Amino acid sequence: MGNTFVKIKNFILSNAVSFIAFLLAIITVFFVPIDREYIYYIDYKTISCLFLISCIISAFKDINFFYAIARQIIIKFNTLRKSYIALITITFIGSMIIANDIALITFLPLGYLVLKETNNEDKEAFVFIMQNISANLGGMLTPFGNPQNLYIYTKYNINNFEFMKIMFIPFVVAILLLYLSSLFIGNDKLILKNQNIKTSKIKERVYIFLFILVVFVVFRYIPLIVGLLIIPIIILILDRNAFKNVDFGLLCTFIFFFIFSSNLARIDIVNNFFKVLLDFNIYLTTLLSCQFISNVPTSILLSKFTDNYVPLLYGVNIGGLGSLIASLASLITFRNYMALNPDKILKFLTLFTFINIIFIAIESFIIIFIL
Repeated sequence: MGNTFVKIKNFILSNAVSFIAFLLAIITVFFVPIDREYIYYIDYKTISCLFLISCIISAFKDINFFYAIARQIIIKFNTLRKSYIALITITFIGSMIIANDIALITFLPLGYLVLKETNNEDKEAFVFIMQNISANLGGMLTPFGNPQNLYIYTKYNINNFEFMKIMFIPFVVAILLLYLSSLFIGNDKLILKNQNIKTSKIKERVYIFLFILVVFVVFRYIPLIVGLLIIPIIILILDRNAFKNVDFGLLCTFIFFFIFSSNLARIDIVNNFFKVLLDFNIYLTTLLSCQFISNVPTSILLSKFTDNYVPLLYGVNIGGLGSLIASLASLITFRNYMALNPDKILKFLTLFTFINIIFIAIESFIIIFIL
């Protein structure tokens, strides 16, 4: 009995984020009984794409692909500051191309390995947090950069040029802040501590092809069903062990979180509360809402009450910063860090909150001035 209790306790602690998301989902079920609307809560494409990319990332890890890339970053950008800038840049650009969630799943391992290979593990919290912020802010310039952007762009039928014009100043401010953050990290010379890492060139080429295939699936150039049929089968043939390391806990976290946020949006008192706040200030209300139900559900919920999409657009993009549930990308970052440093969670959360508040304050000052 004692061993069973210990196992359950360890399981909950190792999957704390998923367990919290599960509890939040269960609580909202008492307010919104299960009905056929629940079928439409879950973004099945997002879950499927995350599953596919997780399979590919796991397969890449098995052939030491990220070790090889990390070592190349260290060799080419041979100081900690230059390597940090490279990591921030690749995450920022990646979020514009393949969305922030997938960008983080792809590039967080690079940040970890660069630090690990150069004995700079003490910088993990700062680098992970800044990669998270760069992913959240990287896609704000374009309609397809973030899912909340695509929703608002489509609902309000915004012109492409107008959309980019609206988001241009916050986008530039984000870039400046991200690069200024490099001043807070050392500029020490990086020295590799291990010998060269060998990878399987054949598998590497196949997995790169599969990754490109996922990108085309994300952009709807290739049907999702094609990716679901091809990618798992090829990985199963080349490396069936890759499936053992797929982060199914993360997928469950997303599912529970979709249920929680969608139910919250169906509670009348919540709707009425936000309607009153919108009459006061759309941007600040949107920013606040994101901290509790995330930025994508916020964009769907609050768009029902206003035709003024400019402050709404600002709010759901900057609102991705802040709390851990302000964006699902932040949950990915937290889960990755927690798995590596389970004894440093409080330190991470303190630093995460402090840095995010700084970014929100500066961006909000600029946005309020614009509005």
